[in-house]
This record gives sequence, structure tokens and C-alpha cells, in this order.
Amino acid sequence: MPERSEASILHVDLDAFYASVEQLTDPTLAGQPVVVGGLGPRGVVAAASYEARRFGVHSAMPMARARRACPHGVFLAPRFDAYGDASRAVMRILRSFTPLVEPLALDEAFLDVAGTRRLHGTGTEIAAAVRARVRADTGLVASVGVATTKHVAKLASEEAKPDGVLVVEPGDELAFLHPLEVGRLWGVGPATRRRLEALGVSAVGDLAHASEDVLVEALGNAAGHHLYALAWNREDRPVVPTRAAKSIGHEETFPRDLVERARLTSEVLRIADRVGTRLREAQCVGRTVQLKVRYADFRTITRSRTLADPTDVGAQIGAVARALLDALELGNGVRLVGVSVQQLEAARAVQAHLSLDEAAIATGPDPALERHAAVERSVDAVRERFGDGAVGLERP
Repeated sequence: MPERSEASILHVDLDAFYASVEQLTDPTLAGQPVVVGGLGPRGVVAAASYEARRFGVHSAMPMARARRACPHGVFLAPRFDAYGDASRAVMRILRSFTPLVEPLALDEAFLDVAGTRRLHGTGTEIAAAVRARVRADTGLVASVGVATTKHVAKLASEEAKPDGVLVVEPGDELAFLHPLEVGRLWGVGPATRRRLEALGVSAVGDLAHASEDVLVEALGNAAGHHLYALAWNREDRPVVPTRAAKSIGHEETFPRDLVERARLTSEVLRIADRVGTRLREAQCVGRTVQLKVRYADFRTITRSRTLADPTDVGAQIGAVARALLDALELGNGVRLVGVSVQQLEAARAVQAHLSLDEAAIATGPDPALERHAAVERSVDAVRERFGDGAVGLERP
């Protein structure tokens, strides 16, 4: 990718996303310390409003510790359907500025706006327009970093928080990067940070002026060269609007270990329905259904079954996952289950579907399943209009 003459890569990051959605849904929470996460004994913080952060609450903190730090906070369980609705609304806004949008998560995305200058202006002008549209249309607050490379844009958005814009113009990248703490770079986790500190490297500038050979010897070939290049802003990764996913799935950790098979089966079917929805949103179908089970002692196993024909039907995915679960012993309880679909391909207009009867799962096309597919697509349309929580599906 040629060197950019303008700052035209944006990183858009929604501030305190989960907590902000909760505050918008319930205006009485505005200005209050809101903490979203698991409310059980194993719960961790998924998001904290800026009011809660003033008490030292942050994501990945054990919820029990967060309650001690902020005893007067409002503690809420996550509502991923609502967050998905809000995320899709924001992504639609971003794609109205450029087709080159690369989502990283529900609350952040890269944009390449180099080709939209005539329509929307400079990267700086587009950043301001994006923030205004997001706030006006959704009520959410976005911070935006603008730069010539993805990693500098992401670091700039972090510096812009909360509720700000930071533009790193061409030629200013190293002046911005080098004072930053080295742990801010992508790929520097706790172990790598300790190795760098042992070499006397604490800032990105220290990393840039270290010997690349020494870094390779200490960190390994790939990591050493990668981090040295980032320290000098040598990055050519483009914004990729679509990625070829290897699998689509969902998993959940329960507040308490589940020991009742009926309850666990119900959870597996609910998760399978969510996976079917995600497949249809991605316009993908898949051939292999995988069930993941983590037991109370943290032992984790996976079981899978490959279908004759690819599917995106939650009912069928659930039937296969249920059959896989029925073949397992529950032991002393299950703390996590997950369902995923692999061997993905683009959805076709017409597919063959398999029976919902677990005893005949590989017997061939089933008109009843075709009806389930039609019902699920109707449900998709209702959820698209009224939100993911507007309607649910009962499974046998």
C-alpha cells in the first residue's frame, strides 16, 4: 500500500458502549455510575460508565471488587440483543460515508475514507461528521482517531477519549508514537512487556531505537520484527470491509454450574438460535456444527458433526447440538456451553435441509425444516425492525 499523503484512516470507538446503551434505554441512569457484567459470583465487568470509572472500576475487573470500589453503582447484566441493535445502527451510519468499513467489535471499526474526499471532505471533516451523525441518530458518543495507518489511528482514538477527535497528520506519527508507553502497541501483552522492560524498553521510542536483532533474539522472529516496524510506523495493513470467517458461533458462561440436563438443553437451543441469526446476517451457511462444553473442573471438550448440506437454520443447528449434548455425561456440572458452525460458504438461494429429528439427522430434505427456515427469516425481519428482543422462538 503506498504511503498516504493525507490522514485518511479513521478508528471510530464508541465510549463506554454497553453502559451508554443502558443509560440511553433508561434515562434515570444518566449521570450515574453504571457497571455492566456478570452479576454472579464469577462475574466480571464488561463495561463501566465514566462515572463508575472515577471509582476505579474498569473492564475485566471481578464484579465483587467493582462492587466494593463503587458500592452505590448500578450493576446490570448484559443485554447483548440491545447492544447488537445499537451496533448495527452505528455501522450503517459509518457505511454511509464509505464502503470501506472494517468492524473490530460491536463498538469499534476502521474506515478508509481516502476515496470519499470529493463527497465528504478530508479525514478530519469526516471524523467530525461521523461523530455528529452517531450522536444525532443514536444518542451514543464516539471518539475518533485519524491517521495514515490503522495502528496509529487506533492509538489516537484511545488518546481522544472521552468524546473527542485526535488527528495525527502525515509526518507527525513518530512524534505521537514515541512518547507512548510500549504496552500500548498491538501485540505487547504482559509477558512481552516484561521482556522489553528487561531490555530497558519502556516507551515506544525506546523500542524504535533498540537493536532490531536484539529484539528478535528476545521476542522471536515474528514479534521482534513486527514491533520494531510498528515503532517506526511501518504498517501497510489495508482496511478490509469483509473477512472470510472460519466459523460463526456463540458461547456463554453460567453464573452457577448447570447440573440439570433439561436446563442445559434449553440453553444450547437458545444459543443455536442466536448462531443461526448471525449466519443469516453474515449471509453464510456452514456444514459442521460444533458443541463446546466446559465442566465445573474447567475440563473442556468439543464434539462436532458435519452435515451433508450447509445450513443457516437455527432449528437445525440446535437439533445437531442437542444430539451432541445428549451423548455427553454432565459430571458435576457445566459452567460454559458454546455452539458454532464451521466450514462456511456464501449462502445460496436454495438449500437442502436435514431433518429436525435427531434420530434421523442425516436422512435428507425435510419440508418441516424448510418451514422452520421461513419462520426464522420472518423473525429476522421483525427483529430488524423492532429489535432483537422483540420476538423469540420456542424450541421443542
